[in-house]
Amino acid sequence: MAKAAAAGIAARAAIATGNPRGGLEMSIVLVGGHDRMHAEYKEIADKHGCRVKVYTQRTARFDKAIGNPDGIVLFTSTVSHQMIHTAVKEAKRKQIPVMRCHSSSGASLEVAIKQLGISLQK
Repeated sequence: MAKAAAAGIAARAAIATGNPRGGLEMSIVLVGGHDRMHAEYKEIADKHGCRVKVYTQRTARFDKAIGNPDGIVLFTSTVSHQMIHTAVKEAKRKQIPVMRCHSSSGASLEVAIKQLGISLQK
């Protein structure tokens, strides 16, 4: 009975927040984008019930910094080839879905989050 109640609560949380994972936070690594949009990217992710790590510039040990997220979003127009190569290599190694967006707008991030959520449901 307790499991059924928990499932119902999770389903209602998913409907209320728009989070496709049943109320659980989805974690995303965003690679690329503009420095000035950093706060906006975080707001958009919060609105969709996601945790996000944003890397607009390469950091030391970037491959280790990626961690093990539910998905990776690449803004290809505003990121170096080396960062893309590293992110894709880690995603393949850890079997993490990758969404590529040419634009680095907030709307592109929203679409990518929704698509990642749909792909994780399958």
